[in-house]
Amino acid sequence: MPSQIKPTDRIFVALDTTDIELAVSLAQHLAGLVGGVKMGKEFLTAFGPDGVRRVSACGMPVFLDTKFHDIPNTVASAIRAALPLQPFMINIHASGGRAMMEAARDAVLEAESPRPLLIAVTVLTSLSDQDLDEIGLKGPSQDRVVALAKLTQSCGLDGVVCSPLEIAAVRQACGPDFKLVVPGIRPTWAAAGDQKRIMTPRQAVDLGADYLVIGRPITGADDPVAAAKKIAEELA
Repeated sequence: MPSQIKPTDRIFVALDTTDIELAVSLAQHLAGLVGGVKMGKEFLTAFGPDGVRRVSACGMPVFLDTKFHDIPNTVASAIRAALPLQPFMINIHASGGRAMMEAARDAVLEAESPRPLLIAVTVLTSLSDQDLDEIGLKGPSQDRVVALAKLTQSCGLDGVVCSPLEIAAVRQACGPDFKLVVPGIRPTWAAAGDQKRIMTPRQAVDLGADYLVIGRPITGADDPVAAAKKIAEELA
């Protein structure tokens, strides 16, 4: 199990909302209780860089869940455009291929220290093996995830996004220093929602997850602060 990260710092709360005041309020109330917040396509499309700045002003590290996937030059340019926001972490799709990932890596290296972690998405946690077959990616999802993780590592990125069910296999294939960012985290007391490959926070960290992306179990709770504290206690 990774041991260099404090239990609370492992938690990144997904602010998947088009309510900027709600996002800011959540960030303010959760500051110091979790490692940071994740802002993805819904939030970024609605509010853009100004929205990111408002939330990060609450003192929360930011994971920009951009999932860039395009030709290498476009992705590198997009990464450079995001660097002034000083994200803690930013991601792209591993399926964009080696040239795209290496271009993104080179762009991130232009950042002033500390540079953001550059992470690649392997297989979306909403996809089952049947879903992968339907889009032409034959074989078990774990095989696809491990292959993409090894490619990502060879391109010099910091880690990958994978489902909880692939943590052990990716950790074995890529070693102890490769960062594993894991969505699909559901405490035993939370609903599964649309995630198909899920696990509890404690189980995921025990298997080797570094960072946990947790949304609705915290943001949808009657008391988000109490929910965050409960998850942190489980990790501790």
